[in-house]
Amino acid sequence: MSIFSKIFRARDKPIQNSLPGLSFIPWLGGSDAGEIVTERSAMQMTAVYACVRIIAEAMAGLPLHVYKYGPNGSKEKAYDHPLYRLLHDEPNPEMTSFVWRETTMTHILLWGNSYSQIIRDRAGRVISLYPLMPNRMKVDRDQNGHLYYEYSLQSDDGAEGKRGSVRLQPSDVLHVPALGFDGLVGYSPIAMAKNAIGLSMAAEKYGAKFFADGGTPKGALKIPTAVKDYDKIRESWRNGMTSRNSNVAILEKGTEYQPVSINPHDAQFLETRKFQIDEIARIFRIPPHMIGDLDKSSFSNIEQQSLEFVKYTIDPWVARWEQAMFRALLSENEKSQMFIKFNVDGLLRGDYKTRMEGYAIARQNGWMTMNEIRELENQDRVPAEQGGDAFLVNGNMIPVTRAMKGGEE
Repeated sequence: MSIFSKIFRARDKPIQNSLPGLSFIPWLGGSDAGEIVTERSAMQMTAVYACVRIIAEAMAGLPLHVYKYGPNGSKEKAYDHPLYRLLHDEPNPEMTSFVWRETTMTHILLWGNSYSQIIRDRAGRVISLYPLMPNRMKVDRDQNGHLYYEYSLQSDDGAEGKRGSVRLQPSDVLHVPALGFDGLVGYSPIAMAKNAIGLSMAAEKYGAKFFADGGTPKGALKIPTAVKDYDKIRESWRNGMTSRNSNVAILEKGTEYQPVSINPHDAQFLETRKFQIDEIARIFRIPPHMIGDLDKSSFSNIEQQSLEFVKYTIDPWVARWEQAMFRALLSENEKSQMFIKFNVDGLLRGDYKTRMEGYAIARQNGWMTMNEIRELENQDRVPAEQGGDAFLVNGNMIPVTRAMKGGEE
């Protein structure tokens, strides 16, 4: 037996019936700021909600196509393949492609993983995709080291009111993980950054309580003489100072009010909230101007930041999705003949003047036809006999075939 066979056999051996790397789990719950942080409570923060919505809607709105390879390395859309309609239009009878991708992308951004059950016909072809809640999915290995997915059922799953779990094979699940430590399961960004989000929640809660009390900080009444009825004085002060009462607080017999807690300005309340917005944007890699923070943005750099959003935020998610769908949805024979790809060109489109200048350069240098340009602008094709599919060369702007014949027809 060679040394290599021992290595591969050891790698396949299960490690305590669980996935490697799960010894470190970033638990949700209490943060150092004292706030309970969960996926749902985090979404109540406007910055978190905005970041999740921006990425989820951007991914859901990208055109998604199935392609097949043609001769000489060419490619064309596989309109006749069943996967094309599922991914482009309707993954299941209850959802559009936009809603399905928006939902599953939200799962990744909050829980770190998205799971969709793959329904196949008897021939093994994919006929529908249904999203599964990630907080009810367990990924583990059996005693033989084989990976499996175990999904917890609830009474509202249509399982005739029965509770329990169902075990799914890897071929039955489209799993798109976020950043993780073992390459199999992603970790929740909310859990990894719970202290930063918890601080934002605490600051927002403090601000809400501050204004609920009429914008008055806590303090003490300094009375030079001895008093007997403290409760009466305290109640009188409260009735006069709360925003829910129009009475005016009256101080008598030398009574003075001394605040004992710092005001929001001294505590840099607004600065703290603004910094936490930047902190949350950093977690999701969102340019601050996209969630309403325009302090460091200008007309000249917003366009560059938007391009960086596509390159550094959307492109990595696109790669994760494309490779996960390629691995799970295509058969072994199809993988050498087909591929699945998002079209991000729409996010990179410039203004009208810039696009026209780019098209003009491409047209004059002979690497785009009139119909290729018109298709990008969603315009009708020009008949081939009118030069719609002809390539032009710079100079006399004549078809390439004519130029090769010395200008003769």
